[in-house]
Amino acid sequence: MKNSPALKIDLHVHTYYSEDSTTTLKELVHYANKGGLDGVAVTDHDTLQGALKLAKKSKLIIIPGLEVETLGGHILALNITTLIPPKLSIIETVQKIHDAGGIAVVAHPAVVLKTGLGQKITQNSNLDAVEVINSAAFPFSVSTYISRRLAQRLGLPQIAGSDAHHAWEIGAAYTLVDADSNSDDVAEAIRKGATTLCGKPITWAERVKRGAFYLTKIRRRRYSSKFSI
Repeated sequence: MKNSPALKIDLHVHTYYSEDSTTTLKELVHYANKGGLDGVAVTDHDTLQGALKLAKKSKLIIIPGLEVETLGGHILALNITTLIPPKLSIIETVQKIHDAGGIAVVAHPAVVLKTGLGQKITQNSNLDAVEVINSAAFPFSVSTYISRRLAQRLGLPQIAGSDAHHAWEIGAAYTLVDADSNSDDVAEAIRKGATTLCGKPITWAERVKRGAFYLTKIRRRRYSSKFSI
């Protein structure tokens, strides 16, 4: 581990390569720098395109990843460069993440209105960490409490991430990681539990913007399907 201050990294960020996000790669870099972040984990749904593009050109530490939908909920696959197929069992998904050289983190395990793994997780799941703080979680304090209890019950390291789907949300939560400035060392530090969690919920105004975006997207999808052949 390094002797200099811990790295400030938002470990759950989406870009417009996820269909439910509006954040461009340029905006991601701008808001990450604005928030004093050293790096981000780009965890889009079902694609590594944005993460790998950004890793080639950004001075930030970019941890390529995915938010993977399993049959039991969502798992963050961090520090991978190959796609992980969705809709497998938790154990199958974690094994594929490990085979790809990454670490598997349960995402928002206690979130109402989201797919959280919660009580479906056991010691046999072989997960590497639990996302305890998720800025988009609602209700935030309850989600954080339940997620922390889960991590403690399983004896797993804890992380924090904003789950940003819009640029201004980036850095609302982040993890201080005692590691050198590369994705491999960051992943190993997380696995060893060399982390400190920081974060707050996104504001109600930001939640309203999110809701408006999703409603508009649903209406457009219904409208287009109505007139499609």
